[in-house]
Amino acid sequence: MDWRRYYKEHIVTPEQAIAMIHNGDRVVFGHAVGEPIVFQRTIARMAGQFRNVEVAHMVYLGSGEYLEPGMESHFRHNALFVGKPARLAIVENRADYTPAFFSDIPRMFRDGTLPIDVFAFTSSPPDERGYVSLGLSCDYGAQAVKSAKTVIAEVNPNMPCTYGESFVHVSEIDAFLSAWEPLPESKPEKISDTDRQIGKYIADLVHDGDCLQLGIGALPDAVCDFLGEKRDLGLHTEMISDGVLPLIESGVINGKRKQRDVGKICVTFLMGTRRLYDFVNHNPMIHMLPVDVCNNPTVISQNDHVVSINACVEVDLQGQVCAEAIGLRQISGIGGQMDFVRGANLSKGGRSIITLHSTANGGKISRIVPVLAPGAPVTTSRCDVNYIVTEYGVAHLRGQTLRERARRLIAVAHPNFRSELAAEFESRFGEPWQP
Repeated sequence: MDWRRYYKEHIVTPEQAIAMIHNGDRVVFGHAVGEPIVFQRTIARMAGQFRNVEVAHMVYLGSGEYLEPGMESHFRHNALFVGKPARLAIVENRADYTPAFFSDIPRMFRDGTLPIDVFAFTSSPPDERGYVSLGLSCDYGAQAVKSAKTVIAEVNPNMPCTYGESFVHVSEIDAFLSAWEPLPESKPEKISDTDRQIGKYIADLVHDGDCLQLGIGALPDAVCDFLGEKRDLGLHTEMISDGVLPLIESGVINGKRKQRDVGKICVTFLMGTRRLYDFVNHNPMIHMLPVDVCNNPTVISQNDHVVSINACVEVDLQGQVCAEAIGLRQISGIGGQMDFVRGANLSKGGRSIITLHSTANGGKISRIVPVLAPGAPVTTSRCDVNYIVTEYGVAHLRGQTLRERARRLIAVAHPNFRSELAAEFESRFGEPWQP
């Protein structure tokens, strides 16, 4: 086919793209930086002509006009991961949350559990062979293109072209609208002294040649700050942000000792600043994978010595981890934590690490607790937990009895709360707690 002719004949205005939505449709947005900026702004502006349209996606970085009060009869958000813009709408029952492993979302699109009427995403411009790149968000987008009845690409020259399994031919897309909007950026968070102490403890658990999974935020960045003396680290991770760039550029992260995708950084989405976006553009070291491949525990475990590093909200004295809610109030989602915890546990020599500050609310609340808050979901089960790390040390829980788990967890709790946790220990096990 003459792809250039096809492309030209299917260019539409934002209003024409929006007209492809029908009442009662499920519309899926591209994830994170893959969100269609002009498209979502236009549906909010034209909300009055729609009824009962479901808008589903995971992390959302936009302004979220369609989530504002009064929009719910036109658009109801189905959050597959609760980002900041959606929290209030969910609390006020103007939006919904669907718990799901990140790795399972493509299968739910594929098998009809979550059928898609319209998929809208941001892509790079087509290359000389007629392929656009999913850019910074391969994840569930790779399957959504195949599963949706209607596919709309918002073509933005600011979107990097990434390599791996991120290419889509223009013939698979029904409409193209043009955008020149700056891509959403996530600025690095300020690293606190507490973050640095935790980062140091975690870095001591990382050895030369390990294959890492890291996230975004002050804690992962703090870990990176202490890895500069390591050698031949690999990355097979759900996402990367700016914090890993110094380690890649210095050669600390080179993937030489990986068993799968040697020399490559495997990732399913990226989120950071323009510096990161420019770094990954046409960079053959970056290997984008669909999330059902990248986050598949069996695939993860094909590399030896995988170290997964994830944060959480609270941990109880059995080692149960809640990483997504405060009681019944959903503040994030499951994401890929369990995917990588299990992948690391299956890996030869692998280790999973869960990290948290010992307190919240300005030191008024302990985040190591006797039992999880009422209604709080267990994100990572006690059987899956290896290490819990706070600024007070490392608690190694794998293979330990309930009594020993509680003893070790109290030792890494904030000192201001150890006496009440110790009282719980004595009540539960019939003996005084001793470090």
